[in-house]
Amino acid sequence: MRFLGIDLGERRVGLAISDKTNLISTPLKVISSEDLLNELKLIVEEYEITDVILGFPKNMNNTLGDSAQKALDIKEKIIEQLKVNVCLQDERRSTIAASKYMTDSNMSRNKRKKNIDSMAAAIILQTYLDRRDKNGR
Repeated sequence: MRFLGIDLGERRVGLAISDKTNLISTPLKVISSEDLLNELKLIVEEYEITDVILGFPKNMNNTLGDSAQKALDIKEKIIEQLKVNVCLQDERRSTIAASKYMTDSNMSRNKRKKNIDSMAAAIILQTYLDRRDKNGR
């Protein structure tokens, strides 16, 4: 039983995976948004994913925009096609946090650009795991 974190983007989707104890999140990879469901199917099977934590892009004033609606639509498709649990996790400021983390660790600009989406997914997933652990699973 492992969890998969997803940071949806217009063109790219960042993915992160939990360890087997579901305590630690690690960036996995970045995939094309066009091939999302096919890629997710392979990953769900390979890593025995039971739960998907999907970044939910609320506006800063807590309203829902077009991106949030897209996330809700993707959530339904994942549940329907992949037969896994899907939980929405507020993702506000996750990309900013990922960028700061990578900058602080002296990662080159080119590497940051390639990895920002999977790092944001790892932050989304880790936030969920920490909250879940704090609430007694």
